[in-house]
Amino acid sequence: MKYFREETYIRRRAELKKRVGKGLLVFIGNEEVGMNYRDNGYAFRQDSTMLYYFGSDYAGMCALIDIDGDKEIIFADELTIDDIVWMGDMPTKKEMSAQVGVSDVRARAEFEPYVTAALKKGQKVHTLPPYRAEHEKILSLWAQEPSEEFIVAVAEMRNHKTPEEVEQIEIGVDRSVDMHVAAMRACRPGKLECEVAAEIRKTAFLAGCEMSFPIICTVNGQTLHNHSQENRMREGQMLLVDAGGESPIHYAGDLSSTMPVGAHFTERQRTVFDILYGAHRAAVDMLAPGVNFREVHLKAAETICEGLKGLGLVKGNARDAAESGAYAMFFPCGVGHMMGLDVHDMENLGEKYVGYGGMEKSKQFGFKSLRLGRKLEPGFVLTIEPGIYFIPQLMDLWESQGLHKDFLCYGEMRKWRDFGGIRNEEDYLITPTGARRLGNKVKPMTADEVEAAKNA
Repeated sequence: MKYFREETYIRRRAELKKRVGKGLLVFIGNEEVGMNYRDNGYAFRQDSTMLYYFGSDYAGMCALIDIDGDKEIIFADELTIDDIVWMGDMPTKKEMSAQVGVSDVRARAEFEPYVTAALKKGQKVHTLPPYRAEHEKILSLWAQEPSEEFIVAVAEMRNHKTPEEVEQIEIGVDRSVDMHVAAMRACRPGKLECEVAAEIRKTAFLAGCEMSFPIICTVNGQTLHNHSQENRMREGQMLLVDAGGESPIHYAGDLSSTMPVGAHFTERQRTVFDILYGAHRAAVDMLAPGVNFREVHLKAAETICEGLKGLGLVKGNARDAAESGAYAMFFPCGVGHMMGLDVHDMENLGEKYVGYGGMEKSKQFGFKSLRLGRKLEPGFVLTIEPGIYFIPQLMDLWESQGLHKDFLCYGEMRKWRDFGGIRNEEDYLITPTGARRLGNKVKPMTADEVEAAKNA
């Protein structure tokens, strides 16, 4: 088990109690999940909020912070001899809990009765939104709605990364850079996509690194989250890779790259790649405290539209095309999202609270996929990942509906139906004076840098 210092967890819990004020705070840890039977399980991953406040990375654990009774309790069962025979000896739950400053450790069976007793005596019970079936089953016993004040307190604390958290994120980012460089070197005509994905996994695992999300490795980059890896790559295609690794205590890195399958981009590919890189730099240049991230997104969209005007795909004023939503024909996703213990940080708590500071986000196509739309603050960690995608089904639908005809050149777009999609991504920390790219290792970003890495 790896942890921050004991003082870190004590301080976090004290701050949380101060923010919520009163009541019982409920933390439900994750269980082992069987793939096809109980003992053949998926790789275990602890709930991130449990990790943040209690650090303990083992299955079957729950915890409570009883603000009114001034108690912090971990509920977990000690290993049986059968557990030790199959999994080996480990520190006791009391020993592990002591590492995060908790001395009150009780049997797991005492967790639900403690909460039920609190409800019966009229104590306020605070819970977080469930995302696993076993969590929903436990919460159904109490018929409790998630607590908004608990959600807001957790979101605001976890949104602001401390230097020790940033250090962990940079470990994940550096390992992610190695994974992407390995992909560039492995990407060759005649290989299967899964062979490149295997090199990515190999690079991560050799570094003792888990994946922060399932690998995207596809020549069909126009499908934004394409997890198929069965295609044999050909000269003239591009491969889009979206992959990240975790630090030893589960802080995520998240990077995307697009590379030619052959030694070089074609002229048309390089032209679009350069437009995308310009949008990326325009977004990065805007990052600073007080800037609304929605404006960063719009700047990237405007830059893409301006570049595509030169190819005859867009017409009219580029800023108007961005604000109208016409840009989403080529860029239907958001330019970035929060990142931390979750690669899309705290998405289970709700984007309204994490990425929008309590505001409702737009339901308009394109803007509805922007996971971050609030003013930036020091300590925020986020991605910058504009993309340019040519999606034939979207082209056909919008043309049939006559959408955005003042900005989109549908006739010219037909010549690009087979182009695919590209995306490039880095991770940034908002500082008191601006922003800093995370990681000590630099991922190839320009077309020349990508080709150099491929051909090294």
